[in-house]
Amino acid sequence: MVLNYIWIGFFVVGFLVAVVRTIYGYAAGSPEDAHVFEAIGMGTFASAKTAATVALGLTGIITLWMGFMRIGEKAGVVNFLGRLIGPFFSKLFPGIPKGHPAQGHIMLNFSANMLGLSNAATPMGLKAMESLQELNPDKERASDSMIMFLAMNTASLTLIPVTILGLRAANGAANPTDVFVPILIASFCATLVAMITVAIRQRILSLPLLGWLLGGTAIMAGVIRMFMIMSPEVRSDVSSIGGNFILMGIIVAFLTVAMFKRVRVYDAFIEGAKDGFTTVIKIIPYLVAMIVAIGVFRNCGAMDYLVAGCTWFFEQLGVDTRFTPALPIAFMKPLSGGGTEGLVVSILSDVKYGADSFVGRLASVMYASADTTFYIVALYFGAVGIKNTRYAVGAGLIADLAGIVAAIFVTYLFFG
Repeated sequence: MVLNYIWIGFFVVGFLVAVVRTIYGYAAGSPEDAHVFEAIGMGTFASAKTAATVALGLTGIITLWMGFMRIGEKAGVVNFLGRLIGPFFSKLFPGIPKGHPAQGHIMLNFSANMLGLSNAATPMGLKAMESLQELNPDKERASDSMIMFLAMNTASLTLIPVTILGLRAANGAANPTDVFVPILIASFCATLVAMITVAIRQRILSLPLLGWLLGGTAIMAGVIRMFMIMSPEVRSDVSSIGGNFILMGIIVAFLTVAMFKRVRVYDAFIEGAKDGFTTVIKIIPYLVAMIVAIGVFRNCGAMDYLVAGCTWFFEQLGVDTRFTPALPIAFMKPLSGGGTEGLVVSILSDVKYGADSFVGRLASVMYASADTTFYIVALYFGAVGIKNTRYAVGAGLIADLAGIVAAIFVTYLFFG
């Protein structure tokens, strides 16, 4: 229901802003404002094409990884992972029966996200959502477990932020990995807030769960400390090599265990890959709907006005406004991954800012501090036919906000 109102809101706000700009454009002789509806119209078709392109780009990746996931299931590896993290997940996902494959699928998805392997994380996440749908008594209404899973995905805890480090290196950063620890801290804050927010909403925040969360916080502090004492060269090697090494390790482990258990590996892969292709077909309408609506909101100029208003507001409060040029990333991040990446690249390559400026570093940390809420909602819930998302969008946006606020504070702390 919330997603329904938000989707309508994108179009209504876009139309009203465009009407005002058109009237002003003709009155003041501003061609850009006068022809804003033309920009929106062209942007609508471009956004629809982008949505189809995104889905097409996912086809091969999802088909590939759904195939490997089916091998892991038949080999028993997914169930083993589920039992391994069962004690923690039983507190976080009480609706998942002990030893259910969904636990293993969720574990693989979170592992891929933490390693910065978004191409692998998406199909693993879709598989996890399909497993959760099997347990869902109301097939059109998001379950509590689905909402917790989605909120944690939008928080997107990142140990190895491969993409942003690559973008920084490509845009001339003197030390591309200097944002490594700030990203780790910001994304962990977002994840912690996501888990606590949903746990409070679902009334599952117990002392044992708090104990697990505090233990996880202590472990994360140790990981952060370990990365801080590494040289920049070592951190770079970990980012570029470590994640993909672990990824290939998962594939080889699936194949090896399946071979010893006499699983017909090739047949299992084809079976899973067929399901992956079917999943891609299901998500196309959801992606088109969401990406087009976001495009209208962006192309009408509402995003620019929002940033300008925030800058004015913080100036009136006497707050340092060096962070406001990066706010478009904060606003775009929940809406569009591709749009956010484009904004980041424009800042990193801008002679006014650059990769090593305060704004450039803040943009980098913001980019990796949270994930794309509306894209994830459309993708994951669309794949299993969920129409009533309940409070999933709100929980995801709270996680996004926590990540953005943490990114601003930690960037001031490290580079202020």
